[in-house]
Amino acid sequence: MTTREITSAEELAELLGAPTRRALDKERTVLHQRDREWLAAAPFCLVATAGADGSCDVSPKGDPAGFTVVLDETTIAIPERPGNRRADGYRNILANPHVGLIFLIPGRTDTLRINGRARLVRDAPYFADMEVEGHRPVLAVEVTIEQIFYHCAKAFLRSKLWRPETWQPDALPTRARLVKEVEAPTENLADLERHYGPDYARQLYV
Repeated sequence: MTTREITSAEELAELLGAPTRRALDKERTVLHQRDREWLAAAPFCLVATAGADGSCDVSPKGDPAGFTVVLDETTIAIPERPGNRRADGYRNILANPHVGLIFLIPGRTDTLRINGRARLVRDAPYFADMEVEGHRPVLAVEVTIEQIFYHCAKAFLRSKLWRPETWQPDALPTRARLVKEVEAPTENLADLERHYGPDYARQLYV
């Protein structure tokens, strides 16, 4: 069978059909009170960025529910926490401020999507509201909202993401073994298992 590539927006529209009026009209540019409530309940989001050359990155961000601070009706801020220091998404923002965010609430099959323009801030008065376990973030991503809307549940329903009976966490080796096999074959497995053991969860903010 021959691969048939889609090469134009017209061909894509012909194949998928036109969006419904509801799908078009749901876009907004200002936070609604329900959006604020969603952000207050969301402990997790995905941040998508693209560099000046078009290279892309998606980074997960997670904290206690409400970690995203609402600054005003068109601006939110997301704190940085200690990680691997690659800063791929942050480097992208410095070159190209456009970002896409998806906010998830565990058990909910719909999501809140926000697209906008971001900047990196190393300090601001609201950093005090972002402290967790006594740790203040070293930077935050401020996003000026350009588009906001709720996304339907179909992907979560199809994937059965929140149904525990479908979960298979042991389908792959442990994180330590994956690191040993894929990323750092010269490292000692016992050392890796200690690193990713119980102490790992106790060092999330240091």
